[in-house]
Amino acid sequence: MANAETDVMSEPNSTPANDLMEGFNSLNLIRQAGLMVGLAASVAIGFAVVLWTQGEDYRPLYGSLDRLDSAEVVEILETNNITFKIDGASGALLVADQDVHNARLKLAEAGLPGDASVGFELLDQEQPLGTSQFMEGARYRRSLEGELARTVTSINSVRSARVHLAIPKRSVFVRDPRRPSASVFVELFPGRGIKPAQVKAIANLVASSIPELSLENVTVVDQKGNLLTTGEEDQEMLMAGRQRDYTRKVENDIANRINSILNPVVGAGSYKAEVSADVDFTEVEQAEEIFNPDLPAVRSEQTLEEARVGDGAVAGIPGALTNQPPANGEAPEVANPNNPAGAGQPSQNSRKQATRNFELDRTVSYTKHQLGKVRRLTVAVVVDDKVSLDPETGAQVRTPWSENDLERLAILVRDAVGFSAVRGDSVNVLNSPFVERDEIVIGEQPIWEKPWFLSLAKQLVGLFIIVALVVGLLRPVLKSLTNTGAKAKEDEKAKEMAALQSSGLDSFEGLSDETVTLTGGDALALPSPEESYEQQLNAIKGLVAEDPGRVAQVIKRWVNEDE
Repeated sequence: MANAETDVMSEPNSTPANDLMEGFNSLNLIRQAGLMVGLAASVAIGFAVVLWTQGEDYRPLYGSLDRLDSAEVVEILETNNITFKIDGASGALLVADQDVHNARLKLAEAGLPGDASVGFELLDQEQPLGTSQFMEGARYRRSLEGELARTVTSINSVRSARVHLAIPKRSVFVRDPRRPSASVFVELFPGRGIKPAQVKAIANLVASSIPELSLENVTVVDQKGNLLTTGEEDQEMLMAGRQRDYTRKVENDIANRINSILNPVVGAGSYKAEVSADVDFTEVEQAEEIFNPDLPAVRSEQTLEEARVGDGAVAGIPGALTNQPPANGEAPEVANPNNPAGAGQPSQNSRKQATRNFELDRTVSYTKHQLGKVRRLTVAVVVDDKVSLDPETGAQVRTPWSENDLERLAILVRDAVGFSAVRGDSVNVLNSPFVERDEIVIGEQPIWEKPWFLSLAKQLVGLFIIVALVVGLLRPVLKSLTNTGAKAKEDEKAKEMAALQSSGLDSFEGLSDETVTLTGGDALALPSPEESYEQQLNAIKGLVAEDPGRVAQVIKRWVNEDE
């Protein structure tokens, strides 16, 4: 048994761990420190890469926290376990990509970002005793501005608004009128615009809310400093714009009629139709009175009839001369027995007079012509060639439309637009091949643009960096240290064998238990019992380092004695 143990102790202890430690101990202090720093840096880089691959992408929740209550926002995000961070450069609130929508919903549920304007609730606050009339007026004006700002913010394209009112104090002098004025500042949502009609609506809203405030004294400005209100606009320009919009509407309606009737026949994209409408915006009012002489009607009639018969006496005419010679005598053929004395002949006087007033048939009409009446229509339709597939080759074959087919299409278009030859309408349908355009084929999304590809790429890059650190840096260093340690052990063994050969022994097998001591030929000095434990321990470590084989034999002897 002793011989077996001796053989085992005589074999070299060349485990990789011992070789690594031996190689590390063989380096000087500077190299050991550099090696430790390099290993620490490699480990730190590995941890950083792991954290980077496991990290999440952050997106800005809001551009800035200036308009938000930071403490309340942080509290809401922490309550809902939403990870966030604030960009120090821009001040933006960053939230994990998958938590952006959830965070916005939670903040919106809590009323953030809310409207910081204060309305009439400011008047509900208790006022201190002795508040001046000026402070009461200022508080009321501030409340009114807040209410107007809230109302303006309700418009979809307006993100926030501020209203400033300049209400002068009433003057007792009638000749010194001072009108109030107002200015409105609106902040629009990114990518949205505001229409002139909306600007005018805002101005009218503010002007209608303040007594004696006219529309001309309201100014609206956006966040870019653009003046949105231009004061009193030219009525003629407004009317021209309305007429142009009405003309476009008429043309679009007629074009939609053409599209609805040609789509099933020709096919979408196989034709193009344009309409030009000449609209009459002349405002005409006409009054007319017509008399019909063929239908008279008697309105009033006055008739006078007069008849008188005389007694035969010749009487003078009053005022005429009496001494006139008598007229020639006439002898009647028939004697009048009733007038034996030869009285004068009887006289008859008859007179008729009629006055009639006629009423003619009269028609009075008042006509106001329609405003915006279509005066003339011009329609142009161009049709592409018929496209079919050749059954043999499978290629596209273009066939022009015949004249009969084009005439049939023209009839459809005329009926659809309400063609009128009296107005001088023009409808032309022509056939012309369209220019072929390159079709944009939307293929499948590339794999590198898919959401999961970036995460997988990060994992692979991190793994590659770690493998590169291990294979390219740590493995060569550890291998070098292991080789250095093994070489040092071989050198030490060679020295031991040389010492044994000088003492006349071939190996440690020739040594007996009695000859193994800690004092060799060099008479190693052992520490005295009076020295401290640390000194004794250091001395023993020195002996082990100088001659480990001899120390091993001593320990073996001690173990055998204990048995």
